[in-house]
Amino acid sequence: MSAQDSLYRRLLAWLLLPLLGLGALMLIQAYLGARDTADRAFDRLLEASSLAIAEQVKWQDEQLWLDLSPAALEMLATDAEERVFYALYNARGEFITGNANLPGLAMANGDEQALHYGNVTWNDQHLRLGIRETRLEGWSQRERFEVRVAHTREGRESLTLALFQGSLVRIAIMALLAACILVLTIRLALSPLTRLRRAIRERDPRTLAPLALNLPRELAELRETLNDLLARMRRVRANQERFIGDASHQLRTPLAGLSARAELALRQDDPALWREALQAMQTTSASTARLAVQLLSMTRLNNPEASPELTPLDLNQVARTATLGALGACHREGIDLGVETAEEATLVPGVGWQLEECLANLIDNARRYGASQVTVRVLANPPTLEVEDNGPGIPADLRLMVLRPFFRGQDSGEGSGLGLAIVDSITRAHHARLTLHEARKGAGLRVAIRFMGDRS
Repeated sequence: MSAQDSLYRRLLAWLLLPLLGLGALMLIQAYLGARDTADRAFDRLLEASSLAIAEQVKWQDEQLWLDLSPAALEMLATDAEERVFYALYNARGEFITGNANLPGLAMANGDEQALHYGNVTWNDQHLRLGIRETRLEGWSQRERFEVRVAHTREGRESLTLALFQGSLVRIAIMALLAACILVLTIRLALSPLTRLRRAIRERDPRTLAPLALNLPRELAELRETLNDLLARMRRVRANQERFIGDASHQLRTPLAGLSARAELALRQDDPALWREALQAMQTTSASTARLAVQLLSMTRLNNPEASPELTPLDLNQVARTATLGALGACHREGIDLGVETAEEATLVPGVGWQLEECLANLIDNARRYGASQVTVRVLANPPTLEVEDNGPGIPADLRLMVLRPFFRGQDSGEGSGLGLAIVDSITRAHHARLTLHEARKGAGLRVAIRFMGDRS
């Protein structure tokens, strides 16, 4: 079935196919039963006819003699007008009299008065043959003989067809009733699913309230799954709204400062004051531009639909590239920036530009918050990226708080409060673990990104 078929049609097809198979078996059984009934009925006629013929057999003139009355064969006559045959044989199997020289049957020893039946083909005709072995019961003669009676199958087939047609009508009526009951049952069984579909379709697209429907257990599990999804969407929307509010506040402040600086400079006539205002505006615009770039990075990292595929990367190369990119800014401010790589290639699954941006944010944070020495380090076992500085560090009770967007551990410095939040997002996207420690020499901060996955 195609994916566009409805669940109702699938259930109907899956249930009707076994029902049709069962109906076919019932038809076969009805036909076999009708044929068996017809055979038993006509076999009783054969038995009565053979018995009537056997009673007419006498011993006369030192031989078997038969004076057959028409009534003995008339009882075999039916509306189907089948042909009737009979024959009398002596104990030696010699034909005595009859209207046909009928074949015999292979019979086991048994009751002498029993009638043995068999289907035979004689002169290109399909016959039902009955053979009765008996003997004369006179006081002076007990001669054995055999009566053979047969008729063609037209009557049997006609009766079989009549009985089968009657069964066919009954089976057809039962099948129709079963199909109607099946359709009604499926509709009733799927009605809760229809109510769930209507409830979802009629909901306001802007609401994320949980669904409250009384459903069967199987659909209740689906309802709870949908409610869990809606709960996650509510949390995501709340986080987005909070982030948008914080971002608008963070952008509004420097933009308002730029406007105020420009307005104040326009009121002055001294070129020196103009230069001072332009320098302040340049610093503010650079900070605002960096904030905008970080906001875009944060938005891109938090979008699950835009998650790139992880590929094997050498952490040594990532550390060298990030260090080289930050070297110019650190050199202009007199900051000692260095890199320590592992002796062997350290491969992890990741995204190159994300890890480079991660290290760039850590180096930039250290530079902006007063560090004079920054070291980027790669450890091989387990694969780890570290950025260590000799700045003021972060108190232990604030190390989880600083991972939130726009949270800054101290008011000094030029940071926007997004650097560590971006690092945390990148770390989680790589299934790694981010930890903040004191520097090994005791003063400063050491940020470690430990990759927990298998090395590739």
